[in-house]
Parts: sequence; C-alpha cells; structure tokens
Amino acid sequence: MMQFPTRRAVLGAASAVTLLALTACGNVAAGSTSSANYPSGPVSLTVGQAPGGSTDLIARAISEGSAKTLGAPVPVVNKPGANGSLATKEVAGKPADGQNLLLINASLITITPLAVAKDEAVNIDDFDVIAGLSQDDYVLVASQGSGFKSIKDLTGAGRNITFGTTGVGTGSQLAQKVLFKQANVQGTDVPFDSGKPALTAVLGNQVEVTTIQLGEAMPQIQAGKIAPLLVFSEQRNSFLPDVPTAKESGFDVPVAQYRAVAAPKGTPKEVKDKLLAAFQETFKSDAYKEFNKKNMLTPKEISGEEVVTQWKDYAAKYKSLVEKYSISLSGTK
Repeated sequence: MMQFPTRRAVLGAASAVTLLALTACGNVAAGSTSSANYPSGPVSLTVGQAPGGSTDLIARAISEGSAKTLGAPVPVVNKPGANGSLATKEVAGKPADGQNLLLINASLITITPLAVAKDEAVNIDDFDVIAGLSQDDYVLVASQGSGFKSIKDLTGAGRNITFGTTGVGTGSQLAQKVLFKQANVQGTDVPFDSGKPALTAVLGNQVEVTTIQLGEAMPQIQAGKIAPLLVFSEQRNSFLPDVPTAKESGFDVPVAQYRAVAAPKGTPKEVKDKLLAAFQETFKSDAYKEFNKKNMLTPKEISGEEVVTQWKDYAAKYKSLVEKYSISLSGTK
C-alpha cells in the first residue's frame, strides 16, 4: 500500500527548504555587508624593514593619513628580515579581506630575485597592488678620505675602490656593480644591512664610496662631510639639481627605489576602492606633502596596475644588465 507523507512531514520539509534558502541568502548578504562595513577593525600595515628607515617612515605617514578616512586604526607592524621577503610572504598568506596590508619595496620584486634562489623570490602577482607611493632616488657619495669630488675622479683613479652597499640584492648593490662594470673600475663590495651603517662607514672612511637613498645622505651632504658624485635616477633630482645622473655621465644605470601598498590576492574590489580613496585623501593632505618634501621623496602616486607594469619592466631591464655584464649579486663578482 502506497504511503503518503503526513501534513506535518510536508510542513517540516518545506520549513527545511525555506531555512536553507534563507541561510544561503544570509551568506550572500553577509559577504556584501562585510565589504560594505569595511574595515571591521584595525587594518595592519606590515613593513619588512626595521623601525626608523625610509620604508618605515613612509608607512607611518600613510598610516596616519589613511586611518582618518577609514575610521579605523592602521597600526604599522615591523617584521624585518631577508630584505623584506619574510614579511611579504607572510602577508600574502593572510585572508584577502583588506585587514592586512603590506608596504612593499620595488627592489624586493625587481632586484632581489636576481640574488636569491627561485623559491625564495617574491612574486608581485601574489598581491593586489592598491597604489604606488613615491620614488626614493639613490645617490653615490664619496668619503672625505677618498678625495673624490666628481664621478671623473672615481673613474680615473686607476686603482681598486672599496664601495659599501645597503645589502645583497638591493638597488644600492645593483647600481654600483653595473656602474663599475660600465666604467671599467675595479672595486671591492662591502655589503651592510641597511643605509644607516653604509653611511656610517663612508663617513668614517671605512669605504671610499657608497650608494644610499637621498633622504639618508642629504644631511651629511649639506654638512660637507660626504661628496655626491651622481644620482641613479632617470632625471636629475630636484633636491640635488647640480648633481648629474648616471645617464648624463655616460652610464646606463637607471635605478631608484619605489614603494607601493598591496593586499593579498583576491581582495574584494569594494575594499580596494575604499583603501585607494583613503590613500588618495592622504596624498592630498598638507601633512603628507610636507613629509615627502622633508624626506626628499618624489611622489609617484600611480595606480596599482601601473605599478605592476612598471616594476615588471624594471625587473626585465635589471636582469638584462646583470646577464650582460656577468654580475653576481649574491657574491662579489
């Protein structure tokens, strides 16, 4: 005999279907709401360098400005190590909800892969880049003991030159090694772990020249304790208008430090739009403009898409230069 479901069973099944439908709608709504209510708490901005350096100072300026627009704290988290790659890989593995951001240096993407094993390199495609920030030019400076007052003094010295760098796989190291190769200058590479000890070494005549970021070098240049020989930017730096570029001096070494803010891959568009708006408001503020001026930073406030395109172009150019001159960034060749 055929059994028909009871009225209670029918109503129960209908209720279950309704509950599932409401739950599904609730999940969709929750997803939309989470983006609409972003941020849901503090937005961490991780820096792969120690406190006090250029990257850290830029992060704190961005943090202060964007927190006002976002309506939530943006604490800066310093996690130095391996030229920033440790912090970068950690942030890449975080949830793509916009609550964890990274201030990333171009050198980590464009130069460090030339000095480390493939599995240690960082890939820009693992992130959604929100916006470019600024350009920090490198300047080649000479110690008082070297006697160098111009790039011609260095290239005409006819002897081995000791040169400091800010570390293995950095723009400082690449710029100096390519310059020395193109100028047929013999040199001994003395790597340090950042710009500050490299500057200390050239001030103390422990190395004859070093390449560091302009903001770090400028006070000592103005004091006459070190001599600027050239800058490694495409055009003359507005803060050192009388110092020639490497290109003007006959060398193809356009190397600068660029920075951007990025989020883990897959961050919702609505969240990225809110972050971009917050950064753009910061860029327009008098406080941030004054910060850039004080630290000799050239604004390069471009879109995330432009950052990715430009950084990949730089990476290809740097790789070509290293291969052309048989340069090793992991050793001393």
